[in-house]
Amino acid sequence: MKSLSLHHLIIPAALAAVITSCASGSHSSTGGEVTGVSGTYFTEPTPYGMVLVDRGHITMGPTEHDSVWNVGGNPRGISVDAFWMDETEVTNAKYKQFVYWVRDSIIRERLADPAYGGNEEYKIEEDRDGNPVKPYLNWRKPIPWRNANEDEARAIESLYRINPITGVKELDPSQLVYRYEVYDHAAAAKRRNRLDPREREYNTDLPVPTEVPVISKDTAWIDDDGEIVRQTIERGLTGDYDFLNTYIVKVYPDTTVWVNDFENSLNDPYVRLYFSNAGYNDYPVVGVSWEQANAYCNWRTDFLRRSLGRQGVYIEPYRLPTEAEWEYAARAGIIENKYPWDGDLPLSDDKGCFYANFKPNDGNYVKDGHLITSKVGTYAPNDFGLFDMAGNVSEWTSTAFSESIDRITDDVNPEYRYNAAPDDPYRLKRKIVRGGSWKDVAHNVRSDIRMWEYQNEQRSFIGFRCVRSQIGFARGQKQKSRK
Repeated sequence: MKSLSLHHLIIPAALAAVITSCASGSHSSTGGEVTGVSGTYFTEPTPYGMVLVDRGHITMGPTEHDSVWNVGGNPRGISVDAFWMDETEVTNAKYKQFVYWVRDSIIRERLADPAYGGNEEYKIEEDRDGNPVKPYLNWRKPIPWRNANEDEARAIESLYRINPITGVKELDPSQLVYRYEVYDHAAAAKRRNRLDPREREYNTDLPVPTEVPVISKDTAWIDDDGEIVRQTIERGLTGDYDFLNTYIVKVYPDTTVWVNDFENSLNDPYVRLYFSNAGYNDYPVVGVSWEQANAYCNWRTDFLRRSLGRQGVYIEPYRLPTEAEWEYAARAGIIENKYPWDGDLPLSDDKGCFYANFKPNDGNYVKDGHLITSKVGTYAPNDFGLFDMAGNVSEWTSTAFSESIDRITDDVNPEYRYNAAPDDPYRLKRKIVRGGSWKDVAHNVRSDIRMWEYQNEQRSFIGFRCVRSQIGFARGQKQKSRK
């Protein structure tokens, strides 16, 4: 995702076109009055499987002290702008599409490799006129799954392994890696990081800064042993590329979480079947770390861009929701809501129907009709049209955890980010999760309760959903209240 090209290529070209079009006869048609510049904008289609959460305000966090659960009431008013949100958690089927895309991209790379026959049709290195271009994969060239020659078969089979226990051929998870780049717009926008020293300090009583700003940049590569090496480097600012971060992530979910989270349980069948068997396709993906969830968001953005044929043109990226966005969406913008539904109980008073998949009683997981996760969308949505915002699986947010987060974040689109370096203390790698899961009691699936997990951990009870910022045309909601 090379957002760098946007600022240096697209915007200047568009600006030049606007200036040129406005220069011809503009004063004669307006009588010399300033009337503003008109223009066109990209009409964003409704993202598939998403609902629009309009901008609004909510009092965030628990409003009451609870000594039993050691929860302190520390509410504060916050406002968030409009965004699109997945109506359900990301399912196994949708995450498989990511895994299979990574698989197929690696196979195409190998089919183009001279070591496997070197079929140049799988990789484009020249344009139609024979001019060299930055190499990219040819997705129109199908993989010969059934009629492969000897070299092609070696390329395909190189991504599989024979399970030493079951003897079954399966994908080799260690080879399924996804490399992507992210331009850090926030760091690049900070005044102290501007390339021109004269623009770093506006106080004319002070001298022009002479010290070179120090930036932090993430980079990653695969070493000679095939291992992923990630490094965070600090160096003096040299140019815009210092804000381009590179990540390489293994994408296959950890299917062993069902045993590692519950060591003395007979959960072996889930290890073998939960992600691989199509019977679980519509269940939320689990065993995915915060880092893997971010990689999925980046891939989903790039997949959309390629499908729209808009390479090099900015589209609003998919991302994880901030904690504030998540809570506002879960509570449907209603200040009194502790849950995604009205009231303080996880089931209806009159019919005894459960509103979510959680652990109703001590040791009784099945009282709500499910033992582990349930199909997404099993229960009724909240007033925003969002399913499973309580229970089923907890969900990653983009927000880093800190004990002082409520004091250090703003009240407009609040967010706290910390991209932990590999050698940072482990406590700095905590990320906030929300919503509670199938294994949690009713209290822990409340929408106003904050929990956290380490960014590299994979759990049988944590999944995620994506959001996209809505581009400037939301209607705007009034503050909701039942009072």
